[in-house]
Amino acid sequence: MSRVQKGMMAGLAATVVVVGLEAVNMVAGPWFTPFPNILAHMIGMEGTPAVGWIAHILIGTLALGSLFGVLCPRLPTDTFATKGIAFSVGAFVVLMTGIFLMGDRQTFAGDGGFGVVAWLLITNVVFGIVMGLVYGRLVERDKRIAREMAAGIPAH
Repeated sequence: MSRVQKGMMAGLAATVVVVGLEAVNMVAGPWFTPFPNILAHMIGMEGTPAVGWIAHILIGTLALGSLFGVLCPRLPTDTFATKGIAFSVGAFVVLMTGIFLMGDRQTFAGDGGFGVVAWLLITNVVFGIVMGLVYGRLVERDKRIAREMAAGIPAH
């Protein structure tokens, strides 16, 4: 399996976890403006959270997962979980820049404010931890399979 494929699988797993967190936020609260609603607003389809959910899943799986698969060996930390955190904090900075440039001033107004920014940072860090751990498991699995196959090849 290629690094991009591993990254996409890890991105999907991490996105599922974050979708769970966002679903709890939307059902029990909402305590903070849900990210799918922010995405739908940025896309220009405010009031259509389904579009935000679809965009959230596609971005987490295809864009961030693939990019993590490519960048993971080059990230400056030692463990896969910390590589995921470093990557997700970088993605958070890009996300916030996009929200500030394409969103409007109402995005962080009212009850949200700093809480929305903190919520997005927390969910990004959770995303990074899960993605790094799943990616690490997939890498270790491929290494183990390669070792087992090399040990089973006859020398003659």
